[in-house]
Formats: sequence, C-alpha cells, structure tokens
Amino acid sequence: RYSGGRSEHPIDRSSNALKRDPNKCIMCRRCETMCNEVQTVGALTAFGRGFDTVVAPAEMQPIVNSSCVYCGQCVSVCPTAALTGVGYIQDAWNALFDPKKKVVVQVAPAVRVAIGEEFGMPVGQAVTGKLVAGMRRLGFDAIFDTTFGADLTIVEEAKEVIDRLQSNQHLPILTSCCPGWINFLEHQFPSLKYIASTCKSPQQMTGAIIKTYYAEKMGIDPKDIVVVSVMPCIAKKYEAALPSEMTYGIRDVDIVLTTRELAKMLKEGSVDLRHMPEEDFDNPLGYSTGAGIIFGGSGGVLEAALRTVY
Repeated sequence: RYSGGRSEHPIDRSSNALKRDPNKCIMCRRCETMCNEVQTVGALTAFGRGFDTVVAPAEMQPIVNSSCVYCGQCVSVCPTAALTGVGYIQDAWNALFDPKKKVVVQVAPAVRVAIGEEFGMPVGQAVTGKLVAGMRRLGFDAIFDTTFGADLTIVEEAKEVIDRLQSNQHLPILTSCCPGWINFLEHQFPSLKYIASTCKSPQQMTGAIIKTYYAEKMGIDPKDIVVVSVMPCIAKKYEAALPSEMTYGIRDVDIVLTTRELAKMLKEGSVDLRHMPEEDFDNPLGYSTGAGIIFGGSGGVLEAALRTVY
C-alpha cells in the first residue's frame, strides 16, 4: 500500500443499470471521451482541480438524474471498474432456488451468437440449441425466445405505421426497441420524441405476454412468475425497472442479465456449453418468424415493419 492521501467520494447507486465508484477512478478520462466524442451523449465531465478532480455527471448529480442513456460504452472502456453494470446474478439464483416461484427466461437473438466465445467456441457462432440446454440445466422452468416478442412488436408497429400514413401525422416513424436510443432521442432531441413508435420493446412485450397469456394458459398466478431476460446491453436493466413497464400493476420483466452474467451463472453451475446437446425453445412462445430475426441487424426493425405493412 502506498502512503499518502486518498480521494473519497460517495458511490453512486442511484441507477438500476449503472454503478459509479469514483474512488476507483484513475482519471484516465476514457469514459468522458467515449461519452462525449463517440456517443455524443455528454453525460460525463470532469469537476474540480488537482487532487480533488473527479469525473461525474453535470453538477455532480446522481447518474439517474443525468442525460445518461445507459448505452454501457463507458463501462466497456473503464479499466478499473469505477464504472460497472449493476449485477443481478444473485437475484436470479435466489429465484431459481425458491420452490414457490416459476422462473421463466427469455433470450435475445444477440446472446446466442455472443455467449459461445465465453466457452472457447468460435467468435460469432450461433449456439442456440446448446444455450437452451444449458439454461435448462440451471433450473429455469421455461425458456422462450425474445424473437417471439419481436414478432408481436412488428405486428403492432405495422399497425402504427398504417395509422400514421393514413392520418399523415408524426412521420417518419422510428423504432422504440432500444431504451438507450429512446433516452438519447428524449434528451438530445426532445422536440422529435413523438416520432418514436409507442410499442413496447420485444423484451417488455415478451415479459407482458408471459405474465398474462402464458400465466393464464398454465394456471399460474402472475405474482408467482419471475421473468428473467438475457440481453446484450445494460440499458435493458434500466428499461425493465421503469414504472411504465408494468401490466396490471406487475412488472413485465423482473431480472435482466447481460450475456456475461449468464455465462458466469453457467460456469457457477458447472455447465459447459461446448458439451451440451441441442434442445429447442419451449412452446408456444418459442416460435418466431424472419421478421423478428432481422431485428438484430441495422435497419432490420423498420424493414420488418414495412414488409408486414405491405
């Protein structure tokens, strides 16, 4: 240990997606450069001089009160874990070991082509069947594909496109699937926020269907269902916790894990995807179309919507 003074700042835990621990900051300013120059969000800047300098949101506000969009790019470049995503691994384990809870997991398309790398598999290789088998070994009661929710989103978004074309209002239409993008639009271009689609994102759409349609079909009280989402971005943690993302007073999605968090859970459960057999998603929410699949590509959401409109 080095002798001398240490800067002390309160840890910012105001957000459900991002945690700031300025005491670990080495003032490399990578997060500031990423936030301001690359992402053009402008949520982080330096305050103070000399030993008292600290990187923080404007006016030293908590991150939840800033213009942060939770894109996670500051987390990806921080070398000391001064910026990290909020982890929910223990919450997921607690739910899995609770005999009174029915734990249902949904998986985003991006996860299946990213998680294999954590187990030494070729970068970009789709491991859908192996991933389903691995999650089943962890004890999830049902495993669904978020692409099913994407299909529902497209049906609703296509209807919205038609309504806007017929009324010739609020055009053009922009997708609402990414909470980071919606935040960016609302913070940076508030006069244009009406352009975004009013549809729920596929994550929230799937969660709502699980807590309503699926719960009714299976005869389960929605309060006894825990919906876990595996997503590629920490912005989804923020989205799931929004007060607006509830159906009949019940949260659509209870826990959001990133791809890395799921990989850690699989390793904690001694599950190696390389040696897993191929298994299918559970039905009926495991079926999906090509419209939902192309959500993962740039421009894919609107292309799927326009195909459906046609």
